[in-house]
Amino acid sequence: MRPRRSNTMQDVANRAGVSLKTVSRVVNNEPFVQAETRERVQQAIEALNFRPNLNARGLAGDRSYLIGLFYDQPGDYLAEFQAGVAGRCREVGFHLMVEPWDGASPDIARQVSALLGQLRLEAAILLPPLSDHVIMLEKLRQADVPIVRVAPTLALEDSPAIRIDDYSAAREMTDYLLSLGHRRIGFIRGRAEHGATEQRWRGFADAMEQAGAAIDPALVLTGNFLFSDGLTCAEQMLDAAEPPTAIFASNDDTAAAAIWVAQQRGLRLPDQLSVVGFDDAAVASMIWPPLTTIRQPVAELARVAADLIIEHAPKRGGWPKPMPDRTLDYELIKRRSATRPPQR
Repeated sequence: MRPRRSNTMQDVANRAGVSLKTVSRVVNNEPFVQAETRERVQQAIEALNFRPNLNARGLAGDRSYLIGLFYDQPGDYLAEFQAGVAGRCREVGFHLMVEPWDGASPDIARQVSALLGQLRLEAAILLPPLSDHVIMLEKLRQADVPIVRVAPTLALEDSPAIRIDDYSAAREMTDYLLSLGHRRIGFIRGRAEHGATEQRWRGFADAMEQAGAAIDPALVLTGNFLFSDGLTCAEQMLDAAEPPTAIFASNDDTAAAAIWVAQQRGLRLPDQLSVVGFDDAAVASMIWPPLTTIRQPVAELARVAADLIIEHAPKRGGWPKPMPDRTLDYELIKRRSATRPPQR
């Protein structure tokens, strides 16, 4: 028995009553196709269950339809960002390759070169801290791979960037704690090489200075965005001669760690200690009390990054001028982990 023949682009063209070139333009999400014609082709594609061959599409032109998502540290942020990019890629027939990298590895230059020599990437999206990793940026430039960077701080004129205003978000959160009456506030910093770490610290420090509230160096510790390090930070803060009445953690994992330590010590939250975070990751709604935090539009950031590549990658005419630098809105989410400080 002969295997059933797969439907081809010519079959789609015949059913839709259009040229093969028109079908190709629709499949490749190219412009200059009338809406009514595009809809007719899409209906034919669905009716015939036609699935374009990625390799054939790449060989037919100068595009690979493969986007790389490079990251350094797994977590809720990565999972949500990956889902957002993958969803957008599926909508337009692109494929996503997710690749972890150890930015501190002495062998990273060779590893990146080897990967880029094996694959033909349409472009790459770099999550921080890789978005500022000098070796990574240089290797991608040498391989002529366009990049979109998330929250970069270096060479902003070289490639598109997407971000939220980390400084303003951290300042708004600090102002919220100050408005509740807190003056002795601990701060858990993120990874030193992560661009958002400095922005969030500056937002916190400037808000405290503006309010005339002193910052105790003993209450400013580095949690590296890791739950395990957040445990150590919270232990040290709560062991201080004068503990904080509130802790502002640079991400939700370290905030969750602070809540865990406080509860292990028998503290009532938020009556005896307020804790706030940053990101609005899944853990923020899973812990008790639910976490007051800054919500990042991670899925939207991901789709914007994908769209910049799909619509403007240099092989389709180059990035628009000026270089795209998109800042998306954040939101302060007030839950039950923060209240007025206890009476002394």
